[in-house]
Amino acid sequence: MTAILNRTRRFGTGRIVGLLLLVCLLALRILDPGPIETVRLKSLDIYQLIYPRAERQDHVAVIDIDERSLRDLGQWPWPRTIMAEMVTRIVEAGGTVIGFDVLFPEPDRSSPEVAAEAFQGLDDATREKLRHLPSNDTIFAETIRSSAVVLGRSGYRVSGALPTAQAGIQTGIATLGPDPRLFLFEFPHLLRNLAVLDEAARGHGMFSVAPDRDGVVRRIPVVAVADGTIVPSLSLEMLRVATGSEAILVKTDQSGVRGVGVGEFEIPTDGKGRVWVHYAPPDLDRYISAIDLLRGRVPADALAGKMVLIGTSAAGLLDLKVTPVHPALPGVELHAQLLESALAGSTLSRPSYTAFIELALAALMSVLLIAQAPKVNAGTLFVLGGVTAGVTLGVSWYCFTSRGLLIDYTFPLLSSFLVYAVLVWTNYMTVSADRYRIRSAFSQYLSPDLVEQLAQSPEKLTLGGEQRELTVLFSDVRGFTAISELYKDDPQGLTALINRLFTPLTRDIMKRRGTIDKYMGDAIMAFWNAPLADPDHEVNACEAALAMLDSLTALNEQRQKDMGDGQEALPLRIGIGVNTGRCVVGNFGSDLHFNYSVLGDTVNLASRLEGLTKQYGVSILVGEKTAQAVRARFAVLEIDHLQVRGKRDLERIFTILGDADVLRSPDFAELVERNGAMLAAYRRGDWPRALELILLCRELGKTFGLDEYYELSIQRIRHRADAAASG
Repeated sequence: MTAILNRTRRFGTGRIVGLLLLVCLLALRILDPGPIETVRLKSLDIYQLIYPRAERQDHVAVIDIDERSLRDLGQWPWPRTIMAEMVTRIVEAGGTVIGFDVLFPEPDRSSPEVAAEAFQGLDDATREKLRHLPSNDTIFAETIRSSAVVLGRSGYRVSGALPTAQAGIQTGIATLGPDPRLFLFEFPHLLRNLAVLDEAARGHGMFSVAPDRDGVVRRIPVVAVADGTIVPSLSLEMLRVATGSEAILVKTDQSGVRGVGVGEFEIPTDGKGRVWVHYAPPDLDRYISAIDLLRGRVPADALAGKMVLIGTSAAGLLDLKVTPVHPALPGVELHAQLLESALAGSTLSRPSYTAFIELALAALMSVLLIAQAPKVNAGTLFVLGGVTAGVTLGVSWYCFTSRGLLIDYTFPLLSSFLVYAVLVWTNYMTVSADRYRIRSAFSQYLSPDLVEQLAQSPEKLTLGGEQRELTVLFSDVRGFTAISELYKDDPQGLTALINRLFTPLTRDIMKRRGTIDKYMGDAIMAFWNAPLADPDHEVNACEAALAMLDSLTALNEQRQKDMGDGQEALPLRIGIGVNTGRCVVGNFGSDLHFNYSVLGDTVNLASRLEGLTKQYGVSILVGEKTAQAVRARFAVLEIDHLQVRGKRDLERIFTILGDADVLRSPDFAELVERNGAMLAAYRRGDWPRALELILLCRELGKTFGLDEYYELSIQRIRHRADAAASG
């Protein structure tokens, strides 16, 4: 279990969450619920709005049963004789193929035989004459028979919505691949025209469309299953008749329909046999009012060589459709647009493999972000995400404009954005948790500024036994036993006194980038250069030591003021030991409790130096390495040398008498010279000379508070001199 947890930490929580989210998103895309599809379709609409099909082929014209025609000729449906006249005039004007985007499922109610039965007041001869006149449907059928006419049919999604007319002739359908019925869009019911009309027409095409779930017509079925039969669309059937083809070829594979072929044209479709129409802005110039056609007001070349659709733009006839480029286009416009797109070879396509491309793009972009997230900063990750998003949009746009290929950019962008957001969120939560742990762990050791710096840059923290050059400080209260005796009946008072002492001393340490290791009764242990690097750790430690003495002086003065006149407060004194060297720093303790601390000989010597301050009568003792590092900044004076356990060479020890101002004073320079000569004489055993020099040092040392040190040293020299004389 521990190994698994360690691998999880190395891999990263953000990466794991990101991968899980990516798997869920890919599964969601495969299921493709309604909201996902709607977003995809709406995004593809934007392409059509920005870049509609611009070229005008001028191969298609529309005879429009518009409001003006209805006003002049009366309500719909018109007598079939009028429809026959329209066909005749189109043929005379040079129209090649005529397609009806209207349906004639019932007999014409204005035919003579119908009038013979319906009109009142007719004499028998007139009524009999009417019965023997040819019907309007017959006249219309004969006109159709002599022309290249494709009649429209209507598919209904609800079975039994309208009665089915007797089946007429069917368009020949050839297939290449699996049975198309398995994939084609299906209308349970098909409404046909009158049999007499169907039999006369050269072709029969379904004009029904299938809007997407949001009501927008983006795709038109060019082949569909209706009433159990494969039927072509009106536009496709007009192409078949125009090219003189006997059949329509439907190409399929295991994923569905791939396209349809008629004559020299091959039109790509989606898996259900639908064509994505690349819409152009509506072209009003191709519309000719039906009344203008019937009244002979159409220019001679308006229909010559064109495929002609007959439909309606009248709002009352309820044939208005919503498209990506217009909120209300006449249904006949859709067929005209599809014909022009097919003739120009500019239909759009979205093959079944595009879904795999989109899944691969989403996975690639997301995995790239997941892989790089822990390695780069937030700004770089944002730029990386922006670049990948831009490349995705660019590729999708290029495919649309240059290849007519519809590649959805929303799912790759949305999925990668969600993964990016999760990565940022988990990273934020992880960083916040790490910062909280760091603040909790180090708030008692470091100054608030250093804690915040460490929290903002946790990479600077290395825990668990790191070796580092540190400066260690020990501070202890002198005569603490005597002080405790004064408070033997008031332990809370003693606690308050220690807290009152430790507060300013702690601030002095933390203010100079020190780390409080621990409080040990009346002692403080601190160190520098961990957990944050401090290139001036020796200087900062010595500054803290001098500041602690100043704070102690101020505290003693304040305590004396608090005592009032006639009473004397027992002054507090401290000894400080400072040493620099290699240490091991990290978390030490047990599974139940541990502290961030330091270990090593450097620590032991710092503690020993603090203990020796009383013996030498000075407030501060520092090791040789510390002294060498700070002697250009502080008034450092050599005191003696020690035999350190485990080392052959003696360790020189020093005291610090003040800051740079003291260092530059002439008295200190003279003291350093005489003190150095005294130590040299002492170490070579020249006791008379050492005694002579130390007496001079004592006079100079009074200025620097070294009276006790030199008195102790004089006694030691005399003792050595006496021993040498008696020996």
